[in-house]
Amino acid sequence: MVNVLGVVGGPEPGGRTATAVAGVLAGAAKGGATTSLLELSEAGVEAVVAAIEAADAVVFGSPVFRATYSALLKDLLERTERGKWGEKTAPLQGKAAATVITGASGHHFHAVSDLRDVLAGFFAVQVLSPGLYFDHGNYVDRNTLNEDSAALAAAHGAALADLATAVRASGALQAITPQI
Repeated sequence: MVNVLGVVGGPEPGGRTATAVAGVLAGAAKGGATTSLLELSEAGVEAVVAAIEAADAVVFGSPVFRATYSALLKDLLERTERGKWGEKTAPLQGKAAATVITGASGHHFHAVSDLRDVLAGFFAVQVLSPGLYFDHGNYVDRNTLNEDSAALAAAHGAALADLATAVRASGALQAITPQI
């Protein structure tokens, strides 16, 4: 069974980003994965890093701030070791990930690429493409995705569970480390 963790980088618990990440987790759970969700606004970085270490896959979610993902998520990634330069751990090594970015309008959809680039390039994570970008039009209300968006999030969750299974089964994919 695959273990999928959702990490929400919003400044307050709940809200659109948590709703979107929960939609991805629901799709993974429907495919048989075990899932859990942590919000950086409530959980300490050490607890989140430990949860990442225990997971097979991670859904990273963030609202857009200043045309990129949140400072809370940046802080988590900056404090997550990669097994390089004397670091003792590499909790993201051999993992699959999905990205979910939320914003008020479609103008900031490029933030999805920024997060993907850091995960794939800096951490050598196998990132599901394309990442999701949901603006206010993707929701019925703050806590409910519209029907099409819920189906899209669920499809991403199922695909992430499949990707995590493939990565876990491949010694070659698990052995890929950051180059620098």
